[in-house]
Amino acid sequence: MGKTMAITGNIAIAIAMKQINPDVVAAYPITPSTEIVQQFSSYVADGAVDTEYIAVESEHSAMSACIGASAGGGRVMTATSSQGLAFMWEMLYIAAGYRLPIVLVCVNRALSAPINIHCDHSDSMGARDASWIQLYAENAQEAYDNTIQAFRIAEEMDVRLPVMSCLDGFIISHSIENMTILEDEEVRRFIGDYKPLNPLLDLENPATVGAIDLQDYYMEHKRQQHEAMLNAKKVILSVGKEYGKLSGRSYGFFEEYRLDDADVAIVVMSSAAGTVKDIVDEYRSKGIKAGLLKPRVFRPFPAEEIADALKNTKAVAVLDRADSFGASGGPLFPEFRSALYDVPNPPKMINKIFGLGGRDFGPDDVRGVFDELVAIKDTGKIKSLKEYITVRE
Repeated sequence: MGKTMAITGNIAIAIAMKQINPDVVAAYPITPSTEIVQQFSSYVADGAVDTEYIAVESEHSAMSACIGASAGGGRVMTATSSQGLAFMWEMLYIAAGYRLPIVLVCVNRALSAPINIHCDHSDSMGARDASWIQLYAENAQEAYDNTIQAFRIAEEMDVRLPVMSCLDGFIISHSIENMTILEDEEVRRFIGDYKPLNPLLDLENPATVGAIDLQDYYMEHKRQQHEAMLNAKKVILSVGKEYGKLSGRSYGFFEEYRLDDADVAIVVMSSAAGTVKDIVDEYRSKGIKAGLLKPRVFRPFPAEEIADALKNTKAVAVLDRADSFGASGGPLFPEFRSALYDVPNPPKMINKIFGLGGRDFGPDDVRGVFDELVAIKDTGKIKSLKEYITVRE
């Protein structure tokens, strides 16, 4: 069942990559994901993997090389952050449109300007409509586990879409945690041999990739991507269950923490969920029925399952570590609110923007949100639908 190690999130990802042993890794270093490819390149140099490592001149080139290698029939991955992901923007859509099962580890970092190297989710949230499956991790263990599962999800023939495995920059990427690493052979058996689909290097069965796609077929191809996303939902659940049998850690679309009978609940993803769990326990000890829903899968968005999980709450705060400027809330809020639209007597919902650029998010911030939710539950009145917290006004 593996061994326990005290390592950073970045090193955990590098170990997962070594165990997966992809055919090609193309990457350009950027803080705070640099340590991943730095460590992995040492595995390449030492002969610990068979991977062709391509040190490219930019992140745009990194994703371009990944696309070429994947289209050629290889198992491919990369890692990046922030402006690096933004520089890949054009190629993200091409990778998904070509239905290439590339895995990208995104170490979440704020987008400039002003320049900032610390965590928020503006980078991956900006790519939420690029037709990449998105997984988010609370800690290094989940980041390691998600990265391994990402290959099984991406490579399923009913899916064949790229996957972005996200972890919070510095908070998870550079913090040392005790976690369990599977044995190399366990990982390789779990992901299995790669089965390419219509590879360009199959000279006996030539295919065209990148042909012009005008009014005749473009819309049908976009519809196929939508269907692939829907197919991914059942694959994500089946892979998460199978991984649980292997590791003892099962995964679904989200984690429910003391949510069954909750009157008030916070929705927050990634590392901030750990802080919220502590305050949930504190408020429960006071007799307040508080709970947490921690999203793991943002794309495909599990709307029906979320509605079922939150339908009995009275007030919900959705916390976004990114903003959608000019919109009615951050990226998460409109989707969660929409998911609950048809629920009988839906909960009152508010949105909090927090932690941008790495701003600390502490217990008192969580207490303030729960106190506001209790007041909303008792009065039925919302003072502010969207509000910044952890900010100097």
